[in-house]
Amino acid sequence: MAADEKAPVEGAPKDKKKLFIIIGAAAVVIIALAVVFLGGGKKEKGKEGEAEAKVEQKAEGGHGGGKEGAAGAVATAFALEPFIVNIYDGQELRYLRVKVEFETATPDAKTEIESRQAPLRDAILVLLTTKTLQDIQDLQGKNQLRDEILVAANKILPPGKVTKVYFTDFVVQ
Repeated sequence: MAADEKAPVEGAPKDKKKLFIIIGAAAVVIIALAVVFLGGGKKEKGKEGEAEAKVEQKAEGGHGGGKEGAAGAVATAFALEPFIVNIYDGQELRYLRVKVEFETATPDAKTEIESRQAPLRDAILVLLTTKTLQDIQDLQGKNQLRDEILVAANKILPPGKVTKVYFTDFVVQ
């Protein structure tokens, strides 16, 4: 019986050693992954993105293409002040609050947007007030609204200045 009592006690320290080794190895792996994803991963992704952009430029023919300037340039964003409009849902009036951001092809497009901000806001306000809750409540409606805003912006600004439209806030109350 004395031998049976000593066996579990001696086995416990070995199990603890194994547990500490496993925990230590897991901690080292987690730290290594964190370093790769947080530190080294950003540099590698940036280089891959640059390489992909160069490949796309070569595939498009290299010289004189309209997309080459857009692929080679750094896209910038321009945020407009929030829009708050009334929309009709079939039974009552509701409020729609939308924040719109434009992605521009070139950094100098920001000055163009700033100088034409009043007509841009007017066009977007008129467009938003024509919408009903049913028009904008699903993803398809929001994407259609985004496309309509892009078309309206490119009518006011020189074509190609605004490349994308983003909703950074979209609330119906």
